[in-house]
Amino acid sequence: MPATDSSSSASSSPAHHTSSSSFGRSILSLRHRDHNHNHNQIHHASFPPTPDHSSSSDDREIDAFQRHAADLLLDLLPSSSAASAAPEILSLDWTRHLLDSFLICLEEFRSVLFADAAALARAPLDRLLADFFDRAVKALDLCNALRDGLDLLRHWRKHLAIAAAALAPSPAAAAGPLGEGQIRRARKALTDLTILMLDDKDAGGGQRNRSFGRAPKDGQGRGHHRRTSSGSGSGSGSGSHFRSLSWSVSRSWSASRQLQAIGGNLPVPRPHDVASTGGLASAVYTMGAVLFVTAWALVAAIPCQDRGLQAHFTVPRTAAAPWAGPVTALYDRVLDESKNKDRKHSPGLLKEIHQIERCSRQLMELTDAAHFPLDQDKEAEVQEAAQELLQVCDTLKDGLDPLERQVREMFHRIVRTRTEILDCLSRPSTNTTE
Repeated sequence: MPATDSSSSASSSPAHHTSSSSFGRSILSLRHRDHNHNHNQIHHASFPPTPDHSSSSDDREIDAFQRHAADLLLDLLPSSSAASAAPEILSLDWTRHLLDSFLICLEEFRSVLFADAAALARAPLDRLLADFFDRAVKALDLCNALRDGLDLLRHWRKHLAIAAAALAPSPAAAAGPLGEGQIRRARKALTDLTILMLDDKDAGGGQRNRSFGRAPKDGQGRGHHRRTSSGSGSGSGSGSHFRSLSWSVSRSWSASRQLQAIGGNLPVPRPHDVASTGGLASAVYTMGAVLFVTAWALVAAIPCQDRGLQAHFTVPRTAAAPWAGPVTALYDRVLDESKNKDRKHSPGLLKEIHQIERCSRQLMELTDAAHFPLDQDKEAEVQEAAQELLQVCDTLKDGLDPLERQVREMFHRIVRTRTEILDCLSRPSTNTTE
């Protein structure tokens, strides 16, 4: 995987080490937030909370980490409470909330591990950590593919903006009925968009490697995308050229297989392993489950190469943990969305992608074989659909860049945490040699 072989050096870049890297223990000391009755039902539906048999500070810290992970996952689930301010599931805001939760969990996990650094090199914890980081490395290529998917959304937004500008001119423009030229311009932009979305959904990807650890070379960054993607109405030519340059992974790379590698056969710690590691084995398992459900939900939401969601993840009933119920509920909720007939064949489950498809289809139907001048009712319908299109454009404009920064941060945090743990694991053997 080119993106994961040469990117570890980038993790030290100060531009990506935000104040969130100092969360660690301070978050563990926070009082847990109260949740409504429905959340508590999910929390305890199948898996009872882990009893606290030890009074040691390390055990309490590990228990706090697991319970806080459960709280963060519960916050991502829809609530029936009218007072709930949680964003709508699979929206851009919700996806950012998901990444925030993952980054907090990863920092707390790192803090828990370094609270007993001497134990990291001892069996069986060394084996469990090696397995976890093998899975985490696979998430790095997913981060690159997700960034590419966000680039596609930016490209689609440009066509949306053309259609919206044609149908919903600025307030400063002279008011008047929609003309045939405006309708034709909007229809062409939406037709080009539909063709691009179909092409990019089935694209096999190129062989150009772009990673969060590399800077674009020879003008092949986003500016290059802009130059090669204009005028792509035919679905070939420049449209296909954009498609061939849009993916940072090889043609044979598969997000679906990558997810299976991250979540498949996740080793459940045996009671003896938990006891011999002071509970750290449970923390590793917790972080592995959080990594999988985060990566799986991101691939479900954002266009990715071969983004099938066939990867299954089941928490064994023997693994009594406070986060098990929320993980299962979140997985099932996203899976249900993927089976929705309106989203089943969509390039991504992101709410805004669904809005793009719905608004585009509605406008094409409204303007199909339109007679000019439009009657008052037809024009009102077109204007209403155009305003919704404009709103989607604004949401994408405001949300895509912050989301990409969080995906970038996920990439670098995984690299940094892995590097620090591997350095820690190498020290005992060095001392023994001496």
